[in-house]
Amino acid sequence: MSTILEILKYILPSLVVFATAYFLIQLILNRDLDLRAKEATLQNKSLITPIRLQAFERIVLFLERISPQNLILRVNEAGMSSRDLQVSLIRNIRDEYEHNLSQQVYLSNKSWELVKTAKEDLIKIINSAAAELGEDASSTDLARKIFEAYLSTEKASVSSALDFVKKEIFQLF
Repeated sequence: MSTILEILKYILPSLVVFATAYFLIQLILNRDLDLRAKEATLQNKSLITPIRLQAFERIVLFLERISPQNLILRVNEAGMSSRDLQVSLIRNIRDEYEHNLSQQVYLSNKSWELVKTAKEDLIKIINSAAAELGEDASSTDLARKIFEAYLSTEKASVSSALDFVKKEIFQLF
């Protein structure tokens, strides 16, 4: 019995030291792992933030380019019929959209949905303005009708999308 007590005198303190060392090492390793994960996250953010900012810039540029006042001035040419202008406007909007399609990766879902809605609403305005005019209408008549329809909407979807994207940019910083 005394031999067992003698052995326990040596084993129990050793077990306590071993358990303490084990838990301390585990704590240090876990803290180090957390620190490395935070560093990796910060590094990723420092790499992603400029790319996201570029994506926001491109989407803002897209929305500015498809706003009717900019789009019509850029696309309309002397001697165009209303049908030619309608086709050119819609083609230009879709080309711009397809060019910026990959930017949705960096935007929130709501931002991207507003951008898509703005594009579709503008195409609807162009098509309905063209439908109201006759076949013999000029491009100037169509441009005027598009401006009237766009300005008569309570809150234009292009402006709404642009405002939301700008707010999202400011939240990013």
